[in-house]
Amino acid sequence: MRLHSLKPSTALTIKKYGYFIFLMPLLLPASSYYFAQLTGYHDFFAGLTLLVVYGLVPLMDLVLGKDPVNPDETQVPHLSEEKFYRYLTLSCLPLYLLCLFSSGYLLMNWPELSLLGQLLYVVSMGVVGGIIAINVGHELIHKSTKIEQLFGGLLYSLVSYAGFKVEHVYGHHVHVSTPEDASSSRYKQSLYNFLPKAYVGNFLNAWKIQKKRMNKKGLGLLSSKNELIWYYLVSALVAVLMGLFFQTLGSSFLLGAGFFLGQSFIAFTLLEIINYIEHYGLHREKLSNGKYQRVNIEHSWNSNYFLTNMFLFQLQRHSDHHAYAARRYQVLRHHEQSPQLPFGYATMFVIAMIPPLWMAIMNPRVELYYQGKVSQPDNQAIRAF
Repeated sequence: MRLHSLKPSTALTIKKYGYFIFLMPLLLPASSYYFAQLTGYHDFFAGLTLLVVYGLVPLMDLVLGKDPVNPDETQVPHLSEEKFYRYLTLSCLPLYLLCLFSSGYLLMNWPELSLLGQLLYVVSMGVVGGIIAINVGHELIHKSTKIEQLFGGLLYSLVSYAGFKVEHVYGHHVHVSTPEDASSSRYKQSLYNFLPKAYVGNFLNAWKIQKKRMNKKGLGLLSSKNELIWYYLVSALVAVLMGLFFQTLGSSFLLGAGFFLGQSFIAFTLLEIINYIEHYGLHREKLSNGKYQRVNIEHSWNSNYFLTNMFLFQLQRHSDHHAYAARRYQVLRHHEQSPQLPFGYATMFVIAMIPPLWMAIMNPRVELYYQGKVSQPDNQAIRAF
């Protein structure tokens, strides 16, 4: 069944309850353990999350097709205020915390796993962190309520990437698709050239931005009012608690802390890979006054595959998000005139890992999109053909 055959009202109802699919990645680590015990294929099922996210989901994207529904603007005020959607995202904080510690418990009670299996399980947990902690945290930090801001920051603390809360809102959204933004990948830049610059650049930029924010309030960077200090302390606390948790299970403190930090690294790496995908080769024109043009729907790659949109609370409608950052996920719109990715994020993630394949698919799309327009402002030109 393709959604294009449904009435808009029916499709909107399916979408409303379709967001409950966010529970599936949270259940995958426990499912891995269950199926491994059931079948005896322990190392294979340790990577069940990877098979589902990067295998099954892309296939189902092709089966279900694209999301045909944009919310009618008359529906937007009601949809935006409907608390159902807010409760789903807020629930991700306690659920991910539970998933994190229960997964650690299962890992310590899974002696059949080889070193490879253990590694696959940690990577899988990091993928869950990317889907839940990173993605939902991103939705929450853009909202104005104190509870959503707090839960968003705490979700980032659970993957040791609290700086994103500041840098993304006050850095990335200001400088997106310009050379000043470490999260905007340039034309012909490989993923492996991009990642280390994104890690370092975004971490340092978060503290630079926060220092300016604190100075405007007449406070120093080390003030107790600096939220970054508190969120990073939460990360340290959870690492210690995980270490102690592993220790009580008869393992070592360092292994527990390593499990927490390992899943954190995978989760925030997934974030930066998605950043690479979302803005590859796109740029904002520099105006005669030295400023860049206003951010609009041309400055992010868009994807409208239904299932991945449900998984990611419509993050793939990224063009609308950057043009209207405060819009809630349930009312984000698809814009056909935005640059369009050929596949959903899960498929594009795999392609990005193979630079020659990525360049072969994406470079012609960038060149075609900018045909007849000015070159990139950092001299990495987009030439018309």
